[in-house]
Amino acid sequence: MLSRVAHSIYWMSRYIERAENVARSMEVNNYLSLDLVDSEEDQWQPLVDISGSGGAFRATYQTATKDNVIQYLAFDRSNPNSILSCLQMGRENARAVRSVLPSEMWEQINRMYLFVSQLSRQTGVFDDPHEFFTRLKLGSQLFVGISEVAMTHDEAWQFGRLGQALERADQTTRLLDVKHFLLLPSTDRVGLAINDILWAALLRSASAFEMYRRKYGEIHPERIIAFLLLEQTFPRAALYCLNRAESCLRSITGTAEGYFRDGAMQRLGKLRSRLAYSSVQEIMQEGLHTYLDGMQSQLNQLDDDLYHTYFAPVQAKPAEDRSAGGQA
Repeated sequence: MLSRVAHSIYWMSRYIERAENVARSMEVNNYLSLDLVDSEEDQWQPLVDISGSGGAFRATYQTATKDNVIQYLAFDRSNPNSILSCLQMGRENARAVRSVLPSEMWEQINRMYLFVSQLSRQTGVFDDPHEFFTRLKLGSQLFVGISEVAMTHDEAWQFGRLGQALERADQTTRLLDVKHFLLLPSTDRVGLAINDILWAALLRSASAFEMYRRKYGEIHPERIIAFLLLEQTFPRAALYCLNRAESCLRSITGTAEGYFRDGAMQRLGKLRSRLAYSSVQEIMQEGLHTYLDGMQSQLNQLDDDLYHTYFAPVQAKPAEDRSAGGQA
């Protein structure tokens, strides 16, 4: 398989997954803002922080109002992690490998990009953004579904699943890191209904609320952290994602369990094993932020390892916004 094909499919999947994550987080925050009495900036600034683009945002918009944040995270082409930028880059990667993809996949990503591009030039989007967020989420899920049923499950498909899994792991750790930091100081709200609302919003941002309640029932911070990090059956939990990523690499390389073939597999195996054999109590004792920061650093280095092992023959690696965990 050509390295340029693997490279394009890997990043196509990461960009589509990232666009969906941004849409989901904004939708949850939009609903949550109706119930909170905090300032508008306190409610919307965390979304910018999750994307790792706080400095760039403040240089252009100054204040984190609802309209400014949605504009920046949805339509701003200068933001490499905006929905529009992600769909544009995902579309360009898909265009480069159209001969490998089913026509339905290309049509779906093209349809999503044109929808967001046209909407970015219209007024009144911020009055009721629910339809926009919903359409983005469903469009991304349809794209993934098409890849499952219409694409041959060969190496190309495995690289797509690998990109999706690593993007999900990265986004889940970032979401948990920022949201937990904001909730942790709220000792005056412990036991109050508003605190449960905030923790429930964290779960909804990861599409995890119903599945968490099915397993644990009542809202409990440490159980939420355990579910989003250590659950092996929930598709957006960090450990599930790393298990899937390792399975993809083993399928691509033909490497048996218990062995590794290259530096990327070794790093991924170490990261997965550390998470798999951790307990939430050990993670909290180390410090959640410290633990998650270490995970994000390892995920960034893993991306570098993958590039040099599988994609390097393509070209010199472009500059990346490492703070956002992705390709610029």
